[in-house]
Amino acid sequence: MRRALWIASAVVALLFATQLSRVWFQIRDQSNVDEAHPADVILILGAAEYNGRPSPVLKARLDHGLELYRHGLAPLILTTGGAGGDPMFTEGGVGRAYLTKQGVPAESIIVEMEGETTMHSTAASVEIMKRMGLKSCIVVSDGYHIFRAKRMLESRGVKVFGSPRSSPGKATWREWWLYLRQAFGYMLWTMGITI
Repeated sequence: MRRALWIASAVVALLFATQLSRVWFQIRDQSNVDEAHPADVILILGAAEYNGRPSPVLKARLDHGLELYRHGLAPLILTTGGAGGDPMFTEGGVGRAYLTKQGVPAESIIVEMEGETTMHSTAASVEIMKRMGLKSCIVVSDGYHIFRAKRMLESRGVKVFGSPRSSPGKATWREWWLYLRQAFGYMLWTMGITI
């Protein structure tokens, strides 16, 4: 009996590791592909903000979204992200303020400022898009984040093009770790478990 249980556990662990590895490679491959294509809106996923200023990661995402906007790939930008513990500012609001300072008209920026997780931000963004009749988006984030965000948006009926922000160069061990975290998060999401 113990041996059968051990074998069954080993088989389940092997299947899980195989699937995790497959998703890891999909995330890695997607992280290097820029699918920027004309769409209804550029959706910029939030990242940390520091007392009303975008963190370097958020700034890089905003700058990339701004570049896509200036190339005329979408008439609107949707910034996302909640407060993350900040009583004064939200990631989405900081994103909007930054973009308006760069010359984007305020009426061209939509803000989602409730999302505390990727799943929450993508779900809220899709609701906003549906209310506005927007059916497609270019999702902007870090490369390791694009695969999971795309799948979450697509599962809600949105046509999605991924466009990762520029990365500092060759992948590091930290980036491989982020791929693994995203793979694990994606697998949990497909099983209905949100993190």
